[in-house]
Amino acid sequence: MNRLAGSQSPYLLQHASNPVDWWPWGAEAMAEAKRRDVPVLLSVGYASCHWCHVMAHESFEDEAVAAYLNAHFLPVKVDREERPDVDSVYMDAVQAATGQGGWPMTVFMTADGEPFYFGTYFPREPHAGLPSFTQLLQGVHTAWTERRGEVAQVAARITGDLAERRLSYDAPGPPGEAELAMAAAGLAGEFDEAHGGFGGAPKFPPSMALEFLLRHHVRTGSREALRIAAATCEAMARGGIYDQLGGGFARYAVDATWTVPHYEKMLYDNALLARVYTHLWRVTDEPLARRIALETADFLVRELLTGEGGFASALDADSEARDGGGPEEGAFYTWTPEQLQAALGPADAERAAAVFGPGEEGTLRLPGAQAPEGLRARLLDARGARPRPERDDKIVAAWNGLAIAALAEAGACFGRDDLVAAATGAAELLAAVHLDADGRLVRTSRDGRAGPGAGVLEDYGDVAEGFLTLYAVTGVRAWLDRAGALLETVLTRFAGADGTLFDTADDAERLIRRPQDPTDGATPSGWSAATGALLSYAAYTGSGRHRAAAERALGVVTALGPQAPRFTGWGLAVAEAAVDGPREVAVVGAWGDAAADALHRTALRAAAPGAVVARGEPDDADPPPLLAGRPLREGRAAAYVCRGFVCAAPVTDPESLAAQLA
Repeated sequence: MNRLAGSQSPYLLQHASNPVDWWPWGAEAMAEAKRRDVPVLLSVGYASCHWCHVMAHESFEDEAVAAYLNAHFLPVKVDREERPDVDSVYMDAVQAATGQGGWPMTVFMTADGEPFYFGTYFPREPHAGLPSFTQLLQGVHTAWTERRGEVAQVAARITGDLAERRLSYDAPGPPGEAELAMAAAGLAGEFDEAHGGFGGAPKFPPSMALEFLLRHHVRTGSREALRIAAATCEAMARGGIYDQLGGGFARYAVDATWTVPHYEKMLYDNALLARVYTHLWRVTDEPLARRIALETADFLVRELLTGEGGFASALDADSEARDGGGPEEGAFYTWTPEQLQAALGPADAERAAAVFGPGEEGTLRLPGAQAPEGLRARLLDARGARPRPERDDKIVAAWNGLAIAALAEAGACFGRDDLVAAATGAAELLAAVHLDADGRLVRTSRDGRAGPGAGVLEDYGDVAEGFLTLYAVTGVRAWLDRAGALLETVLTRFAGADGTLFDTADDAERLIRRPQDPTDGATPSGWSAATGALLSYAAYTGSGRHRAAAERALGVVTALGPQAPRFTGWGLAVAEAAVDGPREVAVVGAWGDAAADALHRTALRAAAPGAVVARGEPDDADPPPLLAGRPLREGRAAAYVCRGFVCAAPVTDPESLAAQLA
C-alpha cells in the first residue's frame, strides 16, 4: 500500500495498492520533490471515470512503469471532485496548451507547482499520434536532467500566463430583456431540430440552458423557448442516455442522437435534470415530464442515498461483464438479443425489441409509447442479477445541495412527502458534518466524517440554494438562517471589490493562481450558483446588500450571455428571476389548516421564475422579514404576492393566487 491508503476519497483508494508510490496533494509532497530534485507528476481523475480506469490498468498497475516513475518523479494523485480548485487551475493550463481537456489529467510540474508539460490519457503503447506513457516519462526525465534551464523558462512563462487570467469587467448592470432575448435567440440558432439539444457529438444534457428557456417562456410567453426545451426533454427521455428500466440519466451521449451513452451516472446530472423535468411539468402538465421527474428522483433515493443520509457522487460506467471477461463499460445496462430471450422468452423478447428498439450497441430506448410495466419490471429484475457498477460514496456538498433542491421541489409538486424527507435528511447531514459554527463548509465527507478539503464557491452557492428551497417547502426557519450564514461567508471571503467572485476563499490554500470561472459547465458555476442564492435570500429578507451583490455579479452574464448562452445557462436563469422580481409569496396560516396548505401548495407549483415562498403561523413572535406584518384575512389563511416587498392585495383561495403568479 502507498500513501493513499489513509484517504477518504474512493478514487484515491482505488490507487492505494498501485506499485506507484503515490502521494496525496499537499506541502509534504512538494517538499519531498524539492528534496529529491525531481519533477512532480500530477495525475487527476475521479472514481467513475472510464479512461482513468484504463490508464490505471495499463500503466499505474504495471511494475516496470511504476519503477521508472518512482525513481525519476514524485507522483501525486488528486481526486478532482475532492479538490476542484487544484483541478481547475491545472485544467486551464492543459486546455490553453492543447486546446482540449479531460480526465485523467496528466501534468508535469516543478516542486513549486509550476507546470511545464500537459496531457490527458496516455496509452501503454504509442497510438493515434500519442506517445506511450513510458516514452513520455523518458522524454520528460531527459528534459529535466539535460535542459533544466529551458524547462524552468517554460514553467515560468506558463505560470505567469495563468496568474494573469483574473477576470475583470466594468461591473455592467445585470442583463435586461434585450440581453435575455438575444441569449434565447442564440440557443434557438444552435438547436438540433432533428434530435433535440444543442451541437453535435458528444452531446451533454443541457440542464441549465433548459432552465433558462423554461423561465424565459414563463416570463415572456415565448413559444419557441418552450418548444426547444420540451423537445429536448422528450428526446433525452426517450433516448439511450436515459435508463429506461431503472430511471436516471447517464453523463452524456457519445453521438448526436442521444442513443449511446457514456454510462457513468452522476449525482449532479440527475439532480439538475429531476428539477428540469419537474419545472417542465409545472409549465405543461405533461405526463412524460412527471414520469421522468419522479423516476429520476426515485433513482437518486434508491441508488445514491447513503446510510448517513447524504447522496453519493456517482455510479461507475464500468462493471464486470457477465462472461467474466473483466470490467466493461455499459455491461450492466446493455442487452444482446440472447440476453433478452434468456430474461423474457422468445415471444416477449420480440416484444421488448419492438418497444425498446435496441440496436447493435444494445442500448434500450423508448421511441414510442411507454413500455408495458410488466415487461419493464421483468427486465429490471433480470438486470438486478448482474454485477453492479461501483459507487463513489463520498458526499460532495455542492451536489448534495442540488439534490436537496430537486427532491424538495419534486416532493412538493407531486405530493411525495418521502422525497421531502430525503431532502431534509441530506440537509441535516450537511449541517451536522459539513458546516461549522462560523458558516464555513468542508467540501466532502465519507462515512459521516468530514474530508480534508475546504468548501469552494459552488459548495456555498448550491448548498444555500438547497437550504432555501427546503425552507420554501417545509417552512423550517433554520434552513433560511443557515443559508444566510453561508452567504455571509460568500460576501466576506469569496467576493472581490469590483463585484467579481472567486472560486476559493481569501484564506484558502494558495495555488499558482486563485481560480475564478463564471461559466456554467456540467454544474452551475460557483459564480452563478452563489448569485442565484444571493438573489433569493434578498427576496426573503429584503436585504439590499444581498440584492446589490447579486446584481453586480450578474454583470458577467450581461457580457457573456448573449454570446455564449450554452455556457451561461444558470446565470441566465438567475437573470430571468431578477427581471421578474423575483416574485415573493408569503403564505400565512396554521400548519395543518387545509386552506393554508392549499395556498402553500399552489405557490410551490407556480412557475414564476425564481419565485420564493415563505410559510408561517399567524402568531409567530419572530417571523422572517417576508412574513412580518402579514395577518390573516378575516380570520382565514392568506397569501401575499409581492415584488421588492411591495404586495398585491392578499388572497384566500388557490385560484386567485395562481392568477397573481401567472
